Amino acid sequence: MILASDDLRRRLLAQGEARGAQQVPLLKLFNPVGAARWLASELDADGDTLFGLADLGFGCPELGSFSLAEIEALRLPYGCQIERDLTFSTRFPLVVYAEAARLKGRIVERERWLSEAAISLGLDPTQFRANPHG
Repeated sequence: MILASDDLRRRLLAQGEARGAQQVPLLKLFNPVGAARWLASELDADGDTLFGLADLGFGCPELGSFSLAEIEALRLPYGCQIERDLTFSTRFPLVVYAEAARLKGRIVERERWLSEAAISLGLDPTQFRANPHG
């Protein structure tokens, strides 16, 4: 599976150039046979370095950079590879996901938990519009 289409790469690059605090994750990657998850909101000009939230399943998700090429090269048990969640979309910025992950010890997507994280950051969760890129 191609983890990032050309269109998705363009959108990630655009957000990487903008470097704003309200960037939403556009890409969710996951290990189909494990707990690892990645949410990426930006791509550097090198075309490989993603910025986002990484959760390898050890209870300590982190904001930072990670290599798309390294993730694509991972070979998992049973012939599996890292996959992209084709249904992922969000209205919350990455900073809210990071706060929710800090509170819960893992990346979460439950609307209630993300709203609570937004509130804990002093943000109004209703201010975030639906992601137009779905």
